[in-house]
Amino acid sequence: APDSSHLKHLTSPVSPKQPLTRRASPPMTDQKAVVVALSGCSSSGKTTLARLLRDIFPNTFILHEDDFYRAEEELPSKNGLLDWDCPQAINIPDMEKALAHIRTAGTFPPFVDSKEDQNSVGACPVSADKIAALQAKVAAWLRPSAPGHAVFASGLRLCLFDGFLLYCSEMQAAMRLIDVKLFLTVSRARATHRREARDGYVTLEGFWKDPPGYVDAIVWPNYADAHGWLFEGRDVEGSLDRGVLRENGILAQAGDELDIDMEKILEWAVDTVMTELERRLKQ
Repeated sequence: APDSSHLKHLTSPVSPKQPLTRRASPPMTDQKAVVVALSGCSSSGKTTLARLLRDIFPNTFILHEDDFYRAEEELPSKNGLLDWDCPQAINIPDMEKALAHIRTAGTFPPFVDSKEDQNSVGACPVSADKIAALQAKVAAWLRPSAPGHAVFASGLRLCLFDGFLLYCSEMQAAMRLIDVKLFLTVSRARATHRREARDGYVTLEGFWKDPPGYVDAIVWPNYADAHGWLFEGRDVEGSLDRGVLRENGILAQAGDELDIDMEKILEWAVDTVMTELERRLKQ
């Protein structure tokens, strides 16, 4: 196993857990679907990216971590507010069960009642021309003489797993069920602006709208606490720790820019997914 001493800050000193380690995924031929995770802070663009990728790649469906929220009455509280943004708010065993089903059956789990697709993400930030160009690029990659043809020849499906909290100590078992891990960055200012501009969220009980100050009290502190280990000096608005990313199989865009244009993110994600699917086929 790789040296994971650099992950000592990942877990709370009050409740230490085993550090994350990278484990090889099974060969792709043993699976009916490949799970590609899109993770990052709330309002970093994950759901928008997932919906765009679904329109670009064949045989693709989306699984949302938000569909595994516990009932509102079971949620913990923090600073006098319900905390929707912590591991304890997620039914992790059910999420792991869904991921295992997807990999072995290649279908959306029949026991998951998805509500997340009812939530709006606003106007598409990518031009129709750019989307068409990327669709053409993937179509060319899928031709019989091109590498992508072999990837999907057996009927393989692609699951895009959209989640705000996928790469942390509480999600170790789930991370081993993810084949490709993408991470999106965002600044506190942009995350706050986007989150506060949202109308709200469809939930099991009906509808949730953030109370005033929710991002500052809950969303951003929880994001920083869970993801600090991915950044140098645990500064989530600083530079990513590329060594930590490599050792844990997490892929992020090059450079230190936090707020990246969605067209650039989409281009990077399309290229990365194609590259990773080809690489896994050769394993």
